[in-house]
Amino acid sequence: MPYESKDDLKVIHIGFDDTDSISGKCTTNLAFKVVSKLTERGVTFIDYPLLVRLNPNIPWKTRGNGAVCIRIRTDSSEQIIEFLLKIIKSESDLVNGANPGLAIFEGESIPFSLRQFSGRAMNDVVKMEEAEKLAVQLSVQIFKYGQGLGIIGALASIGSLLEGDHTYEAIAYRKNEYLGSPRMLDKSKVSKVDINTYPFTFNCYDKIHDRILIAPHGPDPVFCGIRGEDPQIVISTLHEVMPVEKLEGYMVFRTNQGTGMHLQNELSQNEIRTHRAGYVRCTVTKKPVIIRGGHVMFEVSDFSNNQYPVAVYEPTGLGDVASKLLEGDSIDIGVGVSMNTPHRTNILNVEYLSILKIAKEIVNINPLCNKCKKRMKSEGKNKGFQCKICGDKKYSKISVTNIRDIQLGMYLPCSKAHRHLTKPLHRFGMEKNYPHVPNIIKPLHSDWFKRF
Repeated sequence: MPYESKDDLKVIHIGFDDTDSISGKCTTNLAFKVVSKLTERGVTFIDYPLLVRLNPNIPWKTRGNGAVCIRIRTDSSEQIIEFLLKIIKSESDLVNGANPGLAIFEGESIPFSLRQFSGRAMNDVVKMEEAEKLAVQLSVQIFKYGQGLGIIGALASIGSLLEGDHTYEAIAYRKNEYLGSPRMLDKSKVSKVDINTYPFTFNCYDKIHDRILIAPHGPDPVFCGIRGEDPQIVISTLHEVMPVEKLEGYMVFRTNQGTGMHLQNELSQNEIRTHRAGYVRCTVTKKPVIIRGGHVMFEVSDFSNNQYPVAVYEPTGLGDVASKLLEGDSIDIGVGVSMNTPHRTNILNVEYLSILKIAKEIVNINPLCNKCKKRMKSEGKNKGFQCKICGDKKYSKISVTNIRDIQLGMYLPCSKAHRHLTKPLHRFGMEKNYPHVPNIIKPLHSDWFKRF
């Protein structure tokens, strides 16, 4: 999609990733600081900052595997690049293992090869060498710090246009003096807005476990984040739960959170490899077993008769329905592929389960006595069956079809087990399928960025 340039103003796409560590800092908070400075410089923002969640199965990913892209129109690109180089270095947690990458692309439209690269980063493993080669081909400026792994996400965020389905998140940030202290949120307020804003916000409150879902628990500068369908709803909801704690400010991101984007590609035999994400349409070939810890294991085969072990982990809450599957059931499973180390084979870890068709469960039981209407007793191996009341005999069991305690449909993890990309059940049918035209048909919300 082209981003219109005016007169001598240039369209600049800024992508960065891997600026945080488990000890602190935050890529979205860095974006907040960048936007704050760019606002002072008077640049024009041509889209909301993008928060792009990449493949969550990458073992060396950052906490949420989220990259950021900021698209602007400016006449001072050189000064802005100089500023970016300084702030990326100063505001990344390099001491604790962050490996930031910064990518800057100038142009009114995003090349198709860059968009393809972004698509692969959603569900596959992309090597840094591939990112560097693409950057050279497309004249994208890249800057690496530490090991520089962040250039993969930086490029992928620029290539991600989120033209179809997308959501929004208003993220509020803490002042430095509050970092590390408990986040004080009014649970009753969060519960109330969760009810009042449904279905236009999601993952605010877990009713089943009486748990707030909008706030992280680590030392990072995020106070809370409200996820929803449009900028107005996430901003107004954020104000409803605003704490007593004085905040640094907030910013609205356009994002792929809650879209299930990483699971939209069907995995064929040669695509099922470690760390991939997608879905598999298959048939159950081995009855599920419940193992220690409440996890459920079973086996499936695809249309080419390739067989794969499947794991449903207890925290997802999907174990109950998975344990009721039988051989012959047809299902779709959204999966992340990991290595089953002892057997050196791939195992499919279930993120959602869709039951398409259930097989008949036929069981053989002792026959009824025609006279007494009582179930006959076995006389021993190959000796038939006898009624203990009247003495009548029969010599074979009868086959009956059991009523299955399982329903067709989509089954998702419980709220506390949702990943950033997990599409909540109520969003099925609410997807934004129309083209997104940034800041042309509908300008950015007037309060999309606030510094207090």
